Amino acid sequence: MKYPKKYDVIVIGAGHAGIEAALASARLGCQTLLLTMNVDTVAFMSCNPAMGGPAKSQLIREVDALGGQISIATDLTFLQMKMLNTNKGPAVWALRAQSDRKQYHREMKKLLEEQENLDLKQGLVEEVLTTKTRTNKSEVIGVKTKLDIIYEGKTVVVTTGTFLKGVIHTGMVHMESGRAGEFPANGLSDNLTALGLRLGRLKTGTPARINKRSIDFSKMTIQPGDEDIKLFSFIWEYKQYGLDTPENPQLKLPQVPCYLTRTNKETHKIIMDNLDRSPLFAGKIQGIGPRYCPSIEDKVVRFPEKTSQQCFIEPTGRDTLEMYAQGMNTSLPADVQLAMFQSMAGLENVEIIRPGYAVEYDHVPSSQLNHTLETKDIPGLFCAGQINGTSGYEEAAAQGIVAGINAALKIKGKEPMTFGRDASYIGTLVDDLITKDIAEPYRMLTSRSEYRLLLRQDNADLRLTEKGYQAGLISEKRFKCFKRKKSAIEKGERLSPEISEQIDISLKYKGYIQRQLKQVEKFKNLETKRIPESLSFMELHGVSKEARFKLDKLKPVSIGQASRIAGVSPADIAALLISLEAYRRQGRAVIK
Repeated sequence: MKYPKKYDVIVIGAGHAGIEAALASARLGCQTLLLTMNVDTVAFMSCNPAMGGPAKSQLIREVDALGGQISIATDLTFLQMKMLNTNKGPAVWALRAQSDRKQYHREMKKLLEEQENLDLKQGLVEEVLTTKTRTNKSEVIGVKTKLDIIYEGKTVVVTTGTFLKGVIHTGMVHMESGRAGEFPANGLSDNLTALGLRLGRLKTGTPARINKRSIDFSKMTIQPGDEDIKLFSFIWEYKQYGLDTPENPQLKLPQVPCYLTRTNKETHKIIMDNLDRSPLFAGKIQGIGPRYCPSIEDKVVRFPEKTSQQCFIEPTGRDTLEMYAQGMNTSLPADVQLAMFQSMAGLENVEIIRPGYAVEYDHVPSSQLNHTLETKDIPGLFCAGQINGTSGYEEAAAQGIVAGINAALKIKGKEPMTFGRDASYIGTLVDDLITKDIAEPYRMLTSRSEYRLLLRQDNADLRLTEKGYQAGLISEKRFKCFKRKKSAIEKGERLSPEISEQIDISLKYKGYIQRQLKQVEKFKNLETKRIPESLSFMELHGVSKEARFKLDKLKPVSIGQASRIAGVSPADIAALLISLEAYRRQGRAVIK
């Protein structure tokens, strides 16, 4: 069956990447279809019911500055707000929200259903349909679902998360599933391979959910939220400049605390005694897991000198007894998980509602993408989120809005929008993905940004609101409010705590900021030296064999991008510059 309505943009998957992609393209006037295998799991927080934290809060606020939705939805559904790292410099300050996962889902689902130009439909996509272009490339023309429904579309954004040939592991029990209780997307994985994309295999995991009534919180350390609540979205701040922002009902509700307990020697003994039943250590899991968010069994094995590990017991909602055990990701058998938890203070009588598990899934190594997140070899096909080898809701949302904006701009015949690593964490994220060989799920860290003092969470609107306005996602009224704030900062008018904070940071860190601005100028000089598409990297003289292979594989578009590729040395870059100059003198390319 061919569906009668034709679309400009089709988004596969309604997780955090898919939502931002679909909203961006619809708000830019494109007829958009958002397909998900289950409309009742839209915007689910599959793992930790929290948003923000180091580097991730920067991503959320940058998405907000561009006109995205993750920030507003978080502000409208938070259980607790806390500013982290306040004892350090402003470059690493990070807002973190504990979220009500069901409320977050309801908020986003309602928004999607009401969004103009957007259709939300249930369907398991089996194929991305293509046709051959004059240059013999495959060009996107739509998608086909498991029920043989064909939806025609000019562009497709794939945001499938962990569902591509997903397999979950709990002990020696293995089930095909992208998330506990849900089907995997096996057909689509095979289809992407048939289209010529190279796929890899990664692994992530989640801890058990435990029953609140079975926990003795008196034996734990309470972790309250901040009394002075700060929010993610700039729309609440802009109310004082004239933006008609509604009241946030969450501010009238009491915050819900988290609690801290720890593992101990007995916990670690239980884990070590059962490693033979761990699919991770028994060789049943082939995918590579996240180094910065390892399972508890991995932490115990890798750090034997540590006699305890932190475990934060966090709420998942106001109307549920389920609690999340942060720090206890595991794929151990269910009985071992129970014994492990019951060895810890406050959890002696704990009951597990949902056991933890690991999930393996296919991903598309993102070196096959451009900075727009469009695939290099299949025009009209974009990828965003965990399919690109990342982990985290915030990383997914950031990629989603980039892909959604660029899919819409492609439809409109406009120049693509890219993001520099000198101006945003989003730019750093995308550049890292397409420039570096990602061997494990990528997590955004403040240490990944060489300009983190310039790219703080507090000034995300100053850096990106104008870009969002140019794209068409920031309203005229919001942009005027932003300009009033920017003008006040430039004039030193302390009209609000936010403006005072900006002024104080600029004065206190003036020397460091000036130094980073000089680094940015040097960086831009390298970025303007473009590499012509016709240049054959394998024929370069004076460049090492390893560098030639890396350059040919990743095909950087500038000297700056080439210099960030692992295995390409400064000597290789110098030789590349000489080759480009010779190329220019022959009149075969113009190098600025």
